[in-house]
Amino acid sequence: MGATAVFTIGELSRRTGLPVKTIRYYSDEGLLPPTERTDAGYRLYDAHALARLELVRTLRELGVGLADVARALQRETSVRDLAVRHVEALDEQIRRLRLRRAVLRAVAKRDSELEEVKLMNRLAQMSDDERKRLVDEFWAEMTEGLDVDPAFYERMGSAKPDLPDDPSPGQLEAWIEFAELVQDEDFRRLIRGMSERHAADRATGEATQVTEAQRDHWFAWSAEARAALDAGAGPDSARGQELAAAIATASAGPGDDPADPAFRRALADKFAQGGDPRAERYWQLLATINGWPPIPTAQPEVAFMLAALRQ
Repeated sequence: MGATAVFTIGELSRRTGLPVKTIRYYSDEGLLPPTERTDAGYRLYDAHALARLELVRTLRELGVGLADVARALQRETSVRDLAVRHVEALDEQIRRLRLRRAVLRAVAKRDSELEEVKLMNRLAQMSDDERKRLVDEFWAEMTEGLDVDPAFYERMGSAKPDLPDDPSPGQLEAWIEFAELVQDEDFRRLIRGMSERHAADRATGEATQVTEAQRDHWFAWSAEARAALDAGAGPDSARGQELAAAIATASAGPGDDPADPAFRRALADKFAQGGDPRAERYWQLLATINGWPPIPTAQPEVAFMLAALRQ
């Protein structure tokens, strides 16, 4: 056998920790041809074969298929190119596993039935284009046949769910909930009803004053309502009624009396129509999906303002 060290399959097994059966299989498949054979026909391997076996084991532990391993060993492809392709495959596998994890988490939280599980899995597998098309179709249906403010609804529909290439579990779960929300018949009726009322008010000119007041003052009113809540003041307190007066005055149109209880109650009803928690949830979910700053709930502040107006 000469001066060069050679090893039997058993010795290779002891040095590498691989089973004899596995090494023999690699050898039979041509991945580890023997360096020489004994007179009795037993296979022997040299140090080069040992290094080759270590490479085969490493590539297999990384999930590389036997055919790709063989091409790398035969120099039909480089180990670098093989690694690049395998990283891409692993990235896709990881993405799919994360999607499955998000679906299973949602299933566990909701104790879902089989049909809901199928729906959530389909939603999780949607492409970017499919997600954007879902939103476009939603807003198109919400305004179909209605004379609405085009600039306002364009802004509403322009915010699309944009999952990153490597979304967090929270982003995936938010997307599933968002997709279910915009396909929920009750939610669609809610938003369609808002659009119809907006179109009707737009036709009579009644919505302009209230809409502009909300747009210009809403954050200030919400901040004051929050401050009143934090101070323990009720809607019927002096502070609550000062806020109600400010809202009514800013929202009153020609011929409206801001001090009239009937006007204030009607105004509260208009505000309530746009303050449904599900409409707020729509934007909270979009913020999570798109990585925007979190949108805290404004429901306590809204409830305070409505109650103050209805006193």
